[in-house]
Amino acid sequence: MKYIRVNKILSFCAIAALALSTSSCKKFLDVNDTPNNPLAIPPNVALPGAIVGSAFANNNELNRFGSVLIDVTSGAAGSPLRWDRYNTDGDDFGNQWRFEIYDGALVNYKKIIESEGKYQSPVYSGISKIMMAYTFGMTTDCWGDIPYSDALKGNGATQPKLDTQKDIYLGAAGIQSLFDLVKDGMKDLDKKGLLIPKTDDVVYGGDIVKWKKAGNTLLLKLALQISLVEPAKAKAIIDEVLASADSYIKSNSENLEVKFGASVGSRSPVYEYTRISSFRTDQLISTRFLTKLQSTNDPRLTAFITKPGANYVTVDNGFAGTVPGFDTRSQFGNYVTGINGEGPVRLVSNWQRAFILAEAVLRLGTAGDAQALYTEGITASMQSAGVSGTDITAFLTANPTIATLSGTNEAKIKQIIDQKYISLVGNGFEQWTDWRRTGYPDLPAHQNAVGIDGTRPVRLQYITQEIQRNPNFKTGILPNVKVWWDVN
Repeated sequence: MKYIRVNKILSFCAIAALALSTSSCKKFLDVNDTPNNPLAIPPNVALPGAIVGSAFANNNELNRFGSVLIDVTSGAAGSPLRWDRYNTDGDDFGNQWRFEIYDGALVNYKKIIESEGKYQSPVYSGISKIMMAYTFGMTTDCWGDIPYSDALKGNGATQPKLDTQKDIYLGAAGIQSLFDLVKDGMKDLDKKGLLIPKTDDVVYGGDIVKWKKAGNTLLLKLALQISLVEPAKAKAIIDEVLASADSYIKSNSENLEVKFGASVGSRSPVYEYTRISSFRTDQLISTRFLTKLQSTNDPRLTAFITKPGANYVTVDNGFAGTVPGFDTRSQFGNYVTGINGEGPVRLVSNWQRAFILAEAVLRLGTAGDAQALYTEGITASMQSAGVSGTDITAFLTANPTIATLSGTNEAKIKQIIDQKYISLVGNGFEQWTDWRRTGYPDLPAHQNAVGIDGTRPVRLQYITQEIQRNPNFKTGILPNVKVWWDVN
């Protein structure tokens, strides 16, 4: 199947260059010439492209979609304008589903895992399992029930069954849970092998300790995701991580993030789309997000949002009037895009971890000081944006209603998610996912909203061409149908 809506994809060939490896774009695409039976390649060649593929999927269309829905950006043309009015359909995200996720990152992780014995490369297998869990988690969080245990089998298996989101998270007969997939990956990291990653590990440069911390932090993220439907399971996972000798991400230098290049063909998707491509006029910053930052004199403002002249220039979500020209509008700042497209794409961050644990203390009764963790999250986010310690202190002093958690546990959770939302700028997928899970932050409806019932989409529709070729996909699953963990 081919997806030909060019406004929906940046060249997937760029992923090879973005991998910062010695492989050419042609070599990378050769891996996917036969997507149901991909050719065998050494893990040190496949790993960088696979990791960058996951980051590409997060930072490309899913980021644009989430950022518009969650009031960080506004749509000015093309798909972002439709999404801004809650219009989505089964022709959206086909390239993301196939090229970036299933026939991109996931199939390459699978081949690395399968080649572990041949190349004596358990560390590569461990990294791949952790990143596969992240990527499958991102996919099921968007679409709900998806091909999982029956996916990526090759040999012409083009009609895999779908596993329920519950089974993907928790496991079932013949279905390994996302949690166990991560844990298996972490066990592999401890095994000895002949082939050890170095520069081909484009996240940590082969630092196994940091990969273990990333794995544990991913467990925290996945556990909190199911905390409203499976609180006992979520608490048990978080308690286990807190007691782990391997620990978890505790500094910004340990973030699970992917840096891109600064030259043509290697830049991050968000930079390429918003600064370079012919679709760069499709979005701009939402007045709502700008106002949120300005109302508290948030010192991250200049890092997050560009200022084209004497003033910031934005429009409201769903705005139907004349949108300011490309050179006179506010866009994502260098913190999100990098100065020349380097990014990074922040998949799992230190501040995200702090906010996760703060919420878990209040929601699940896990160990920790919610206030201290909350303050840690704000501080780490501001440090990442280049804010000085003096300015961080000044912000907290000037905004006591932000600095101090107060009221009921639910009111405190709302405060936590509100600050987490700001800190996740540039990761629209995570912002949208948190909003669906918790209902926070409070977001007024967009102007001129249409969609299925005039409400924000809470899932992605299945790809039309997948439905047509695979009878295991259900029809009639519309954007107003909540996924399993969304019960707020």
